[in-house]
Amino acid sequence: MTTDTQTGSLQRRQVIDDIVARTEIDEPMIERLVRAFYERARRDPLIGPIFESKVDDWERHIGKLCAFWSSVALMSGRYHGQPMIAHLPLPIDTPEFDRWLEIFAETARDVCPPSASAHFLERAHRIADSLEMGIAAQKGEIRRRKRPRPERTMPRTQETNRAL
Repeated sequence: MTTDTQTGSLQRRQVIDDIVARTEIDEPMIERLVRAFYERARRDPLIGPIFESKVDDWERHIGKLCAFWSSVALMSGRYHGQPMIAHLPLPIDTPEFDRWLEIFAETARDVCPPSASAHFLERAHRIADSLEMGIAAQKGEIRRRKRPRPERTMPRTQETNRAL
């Protein structure tokens, strides 16, 4: 291993350790969240049929999604796919993204401590916005700015958590 590679690995480990310390997120939590979310999403009348029509091997898909969320939430670098390309052919738009976020928010709040839930939800919103705008652009639509998402999908701040 070269010095640059060692330095990069050490820096990545420090970033991951900082995120874990702030959020309590670890790989087992990511897997619990992913499994619980897809268990719910697959039963949903709006988005469930989309997943069921596209995913043949759920265990393989869960593994890929755990790697994705590890990369997104912990900056682990485990995921090497192309989510935009995977989502372009799907029959999804604003209602499906909002529903995905609603189920994801509910699941994150049920499965994770508040700091982890907020961390996941902040990233989930970015993902939904990016995919929705990319899919719209592919269809020749221009969406000039992000639109508001349902309030119940927003990450809760510490003040919000204390009020609940």
